[in-house]
Amino acid sequence: MAVNSSSTGSGQFRLDCGASTTKDFDSDDRAWNSDNGSRFAPSLKGFAATASDQDPAPPSNIPYMTTRIFTSNYTYSFAVPPGRMFVRLYIYPSTYDIHAPSSAYFGVAANNLVLLNNFSASQITLALKNVGSFVHEYSINVTSGRLELTFSPSTYPNGSYAFVNGIEIIPTPDLFTTPIMPTLASGLNPIPLRIDPATGFQTMYRLNVGGEFVSPQGDVEFYRAWHNDTPYTTAACGVTFVKDSNVTITYTPGVPNYTAPVDVYASARSMGSDEQINLNYILTWIFPVDAGFYYLVRLHFCEIQYAITKLKPRPFFIYINNQTAHREMDVLVASGGIGRIVYKDYVTVITGFGQVDLLVELHPSFSTTAEYHDAILNGLEIFKLQSYEDDSLAALNIPRVPKSETSGGRRSKTAARAAISGAAGGAVVVIIACISVCIFCQQKTKAGLEYATTVQSITPIVKCNMVPSNICCHFTFKEIQAATSNFDESFLLGKGGFGNVYSGMMDRGIKVAIKRGNPLSQQGLHEFRTEIETLSLLRHRHLVSLIGYCEENNEMILVYDYMASGTLREHLYNTKRSPLPWKQRLEICIGAAQGLHYLHSGAKQTIIHRDVKTANILLDDKLAAKVSDFGLSKASLDINDTHVSTIVKGTFGYLDPEYFRRKQLTQKSDVYSFGVVLFEVLCARPVVNTELPDEQVSLRDWALSCQNKGVLNEIIDPHLQGKIIPECFRVFAETAERCVADRSMDRPQMGDVLQNLQVALQLQESTGDNKSYAEAASSLVKICVYPANPSTDTTMSVAGQGAVYSDIAHTEGR
Repeated sequence: MAVNSSSTGSGQFRLDCGASTTKDFDSDDRAWNSDNGSRFAPSLKGFAATASDQDPAPPSNIPYMTTRIFTSNYTYSFAVPPGRMFVRLYIYPSTYDIHAPSSAYFGVAANNLVLLNNFSASQITLALKNVGSFVHEYSINVTSGRLELTFSPSTYPNGSYAFVNGIEIIPTPDLFTTPIMPTLASGLNPIPLRIDPATGFQTMYRLNVGGEFVSPQGDVEFYRAWHNDTPYTTAACGVTFVKDSNVTITYTPGVPNYTAPVDVYASARSMGSDEQINLNYILTWIFPVDAGFYYLVRLHFCEIQYAITKLKPRPFFIYINNQTAHREMDVLVASGGIGRIVYKDYVTVITGFGQVDLLVELHPSFSTTAEYHDAILNGLEIFKLQSYEDDSLAALNIPRVPKSETSGGRRSKTAARAAISGAAGGAVVVIIACISVCIFCQQKTKAGLEYATTVQSITPIVKCNMVPSNICCHFTFKEIQAATSNFDESFLLGKGGFGNVYSGMMDRGIKVAIKRGNPLSQQGLHEFRTEIETLSLLRHRHLVSLIGYCEENNEMILVYDYMASGTLREHLYNTKRSPLPWKQRLEICIGAAQGLHYLHSGAKQTIIHRDVKTANILLDDKLAAKVSDFGLSKASLDINDTHVSTIVKGTFGYLDPEYFRRKQLTQKSDVYSFGVVLFEVLCARPVVNTELPDEQVSLRDWALSCQNKGVLNEIIDPHLQGKIIPECFRVFAETAERCVADRSMDRPQMGDVLQNLQVALQLQESTGDNKSYAEAASSLVKICVYPANPSTDTTMSVAGQGAVYSDIAHTEGR
């Protein structure tokens, strides 16, 4: 049954759900009415309860200490003025009478928009640690004059219930009418995009950058809370400062005074006063968000110190998820002077699965004409946009929902279709490799279509003067066009995460592979620079050689040696190529292992590839393996480092679970990925196949299960049945098994893996030759102790001999 509630006069509602007192006041002196009684809920379902403990304690007893619990669907119905409004749900998962917080799984819908689905508040507080309560804020445009909030207990697990501690409704102007820019801005002036007025939003982050917490009481218009940004900064977090006493903050014409409180602009974070240092790092914020949605990123700016700027412009780049959002942003120019407010909106799509990281980064302009090399930010907001695919803002709640009971759940197979005119760019690869797509809204305006046709040529410019010209050439765009017949489709070799790859013929008849960056790809500026910086300093027969690059005309283009036989993956499955014989596969694995071993211990600096997979192992005309694609690689000059702390990046299925948990990258992360490659080579199937039964979806898990049962030989590539010498099979399988151990300390080093693969090849070639067999078996390293008697079972133990990043050699790194 729906219940009616009358307006409070200001159009605002605050319900202290489950409260026995008709009206009470919170710690900010705001009045809250009970949801019980004839005025708000004459036929209220559910029952009231009081929290039995306060650990951790909520910020205020009102509205957190009481709740309304529902064991069946229930709808609150509010008569509201038409227009946009904030809807806030106050949540405090605690024990209420006999109801444990872990049993609360429920959904919430606002009219036809899904806000939460199979939601577990207790899981949120466990993840946040030491945070017992929280607020979910949404911005909803109501056209009917009535807002209905429906709470629905989940059907799974049994005994689930819904609850809410407080409901707040605040009418607002339309805060999202300003045109926004896609995260692909360039000198070509792409057409701005406009938010569909019907779109719903969820506030993900609202930060007072460089300043203290601004309470709802400090934002008297809409009672927004502005949090400090420190938890989201990286180690190189710059400096914070406050405004000069003689600076008066004023709202620029066109910027309403309700955009953000003045206190937000009275503080800021910049890179610091040393311009040379500023040029060598990036000011970065990292925000976990839900994959599968578009996000609006709003950045607030105001120059507030004469002493720092001296009225000199300080242009800087804005990057969002490795895509250029703004080139040459200058706050003084954009705002019109010191103390004047301006904000910028950008939109990006986050692909992937589960929670991934959204990056906001600032870097001084590369221009030599810049008078001051620095960057500044005063405030930041991130909003999730409603998915029009299923009218939802709800993230998928993974932990407790069995595969057979997800009919009411939400899992989009493609990126959510956002309500914006035109197209928006792709996001960086994080955790799972997905394909960015150009997405159109329901109303494809002429301007939007014009932008979509030009977006392919919009790419960030990068300066690569650090590349030694004697080992890496710089090509002009005209040379690249001539080599590919202007990127003719007949020259197309394939498509990857960075962009299309074309064959080309350079001067003197040299055949090359040309990778052209796509602005809608998952990779961008940082990957482009990393690839050049890494490969220009490496030369090895089992690494793809970088010949040169081009960064003219807003292009990011890389030129490599031509690899005639394509990728290793193309030879294993879903292909018309002839199956590779087992010996050939072993030789390819050995070549790839040699390349990785060189990266880990043979180069001048230790390099971790971070994206080892069969698609990144290329084959030349003689099927010799070469490791490629160094856009995600990490290097360290300090050989005593045990790990590199970094954002998790890689490809789902190959990703080291320990790296994912700890965000500490080691050489053993590459070893894990290579172990998955070994199983892929053996079984000739994708590493993740969701069409298979649950226990077979992950190749690594399925292979380990079969290995433990002694039936791994039953799931190998049918073309290999009866072709592998049993002793060779045993060494290969056990080496792969140890590579994919859960703990990095239980995995071998790449040099040991290489040696055992070489032994496996010798064993394959030693048929009927006992002397050759004995010599090969004696060469096995301790990660795979091969028995003197081939008929006995083998066991494995870690060698643990020191290499850079070794969790064994450096126990403090475990």
